[in-house]
Amino acid sequence: MRGRYPAGPESVEQLQGSDKAKERVRVILETIQGTLRVQEACDRLGISEQRHRQLRAQMLQAAVAGVEDQPSGRPARAPESAEVVALRQQVAQLQRELQAARVYEEIALALPQVDLTLSPAEVQPAAAPPAPRAGPAPASKKKRRRRPRRNRR
Repeated sequence: MRGRYPAGPESVEQLQGSDKAKERVRVILETIQGTLRVQEACDRLGISEQRHRQLRAQMLQAAVAGVEDQPSGRPARAPESAEVVALRQQVAQLQRELQAARVYEEIALALPQVDLTLSPAEVQPAAAPPAPRAGPAPASKKKRRRRPRRNRR
């Protein structure tokens, strides 16, 4: 047989958990493997045969559940409630109002003579700048024709 020897019940030592739990798993694996009789395992652990069967069934069920197929990737997020959406919109509105208040404050400090008692909705937009005057058209450049490329070898 090629390759490594299979790890047996000794591989339990590398797992996380208490020493008592590791000992139970190791002994149960030895009984499943057939290297230890159930009565000897019960004597070693200090439990009854009925408790041994319960522990073995519980361990095997947990092992099966641990290797079940699961959807790949991250779990989907739960949709946000209507209350959370409303609060997010309210926060965004308050942030816009705060930004507008800061801009008004900067303008008031920079230009004290300007009356800022009007709300942003009442302020008329500035008139569009006048269109540039039509003057003489710029001289167009003469286009040149390109010579076709030659295939070089």
